Amino acid sequence: MKKRFFPIISDLFIIALGGALFALSVALLLDPYGIVPGGVTGAAMLLCALLPRLPLGLTVLAFNIPLFLLSWRIFGHRFLLYTGFGTLVSSLLIDLFARLPPVETDPLLAGVFGGLLMGAGLGLVFTRGATTGGSDIIARLLKIPFPHIQLGRLMLAVDGCVAAAAGFVFGSVNHTLYAVITLYISARAMDGILYGMNVERLAFVISDRIPQIAGAIGERLGRGATLLRGEGAYTGAERRVLLCAVKRQQVAALKTLVRETDPGAFVILTEASEVLGEGFADYENTL
Repeated sequence: MKKRFFPIISDLFIIALGGALFALSVALLLDPYGIVPGGVTGAAMLLCALLPRLPLGLTVLAFNIPLFLLSWRIFGHRFLLYTGFGTLVSSLLIDLFARLPPVETDPLLAGVFGGLLMGAGLGLVFTRGATTGGSDIIARLLKIPFPHIQLGRLMLAVDGCVAAAAGFVFGSVNHTLYAVITLYISARAMDGILYGMNVERLAFVISDRIPQIAGAIGERLGRGATLLRGEGAYTGAERRVLLCAVKRQQVAALKTLVRETDPGAFVILTEASEVLGEGFADYENTL
């Protein structure tokens, strides 16, 4: 019984932690300086700026109900439970944290660190297959027809429209510019949590000594490799190409062993934003 419910309890704890970081960023850094983070939360902030008596957290919760019901029909009961929990926690904590004195700082710094906290919080929530509602849900819906686009960038596009409206509501373009900075940092922080801060590397090696290089990679780096068949465009000769994924810190060692094995080898290194499988990230909770 404990083994059955422990993963659920762990998921809810991470979602609550992410919701708390999100609420802290909104209540103490963004809302006091009129920095709109976009999406439903940003729309609620704009409405509360026009109607100051409205509680921001409950307004966010009310705005989320239609999207919440729509996402339930598409993503199922587990998403309903986790997203409902995340939305409720973050909304209630926004009103709770709003009773604390806001952080006294420069608006630019508030936008920078508010975006960092917000992105980290959303990233934690997303790792558990949930959202805090609003543009998070819209981004997940857009992820279905556009699976190749990272979630943070989808949210950045969705939130931009609301951020642009902040300039009209507050009568200053500075509010929009601060919001753009916040959204960008939030998206980067969220993608860092979701996809990892260390971008992996893919290596393509073309050599006449591919078996020796593949053996050295296995022995010295502990990595596997895949052999591809190629053909020289000019000579028409058949060539074998080695494909290998390595950690960023292993790149120097890889180049060294290739040079030692075959100084005439042709090596191409490129970035991979995400590598799944043995020795890298697993498939659980990936988006």
